Amino acid sequence: MISYFETNAMDFYSAVETTNKLLRQQQPQAFNSSWIREFAPQVYRFIQKNIRNEIGGIDWDRFTRALDLKFQRQWYTSWRKGVKHYSDKTEVEIILRRYNDKLYTFVTQKNENDKNTCDIISIALVRIAQKGNMLAKRKIINLVSFTIDQWIEHYPQISRWEGYHTLIRENIEGCIRRYRYSGSFMGYLFRTLEYAGKGLTPLIAYSLEDSLYSGEQRRIDRIGQDPETGEILIYS
Repeated sequence: MISYFETNAMDFYSAVETTNKLLRQQQPQAFNSSWIREFAPQVYRFIQKNIRNEIGGIDWDRFTRALDLKFQRQWYTSWRKGVKHYSDKTEVEIILRRYNDKLYTFVTQKNENDKNTCDIISIALVRIAQKGNMLAKRKIINLVSFTIDQWIEHYPQISRWEGYHTLIRENIEGCIRRYRYSGSFMGYLFRTLEYAGKGLTPLIAYSLEDSLYSGEQRRIDRIGQDPETGEILIYS
């Protein structure tokens, strides 16, 4: 059987499968673009030529998102320290023009494709923001803020963030700065808010008759008394 390394024909699918196979064989604890260039040079050349992002660089996010989930988690990238801030409106506009009719996915998602598209847009802007483009940073903060408003309304574990506008922004900025691995940026942001919000005290006063999330319950329906201690509890 002719391997993908022995033939000149290669497409996106074969590049992904070749890399998956090689990773299964060698089982490195972690890998990056340099590892692919050394152990799968034909795959690297294909990616370098064909898998480019909106502003011309290699789109490693697109490639690594297609790998087996286990290998996605093992991907790492070297990041430069001391990134210089700049403002390049063109870089941001290239992405926004391409996905202009899909920006609604930050407010509502009809299906799994919308969820995936939202991640693609967010990661594209995050990567530019990580390079130092302050306009990209401002835009991704603005877009995901709409999403977080929806999370606050529909997810009990995020609802306590309502009113913490400054702290929300700080956490978004932290996620932009720390996002290093292949995978869902929006998922990473959600988990960050979920864990960081556990110690928050709700700032907004509510009526106990208010409807919750889907509208099937009222706030008063979550209040109960521990039969052993008599303590009044709020249940998730």
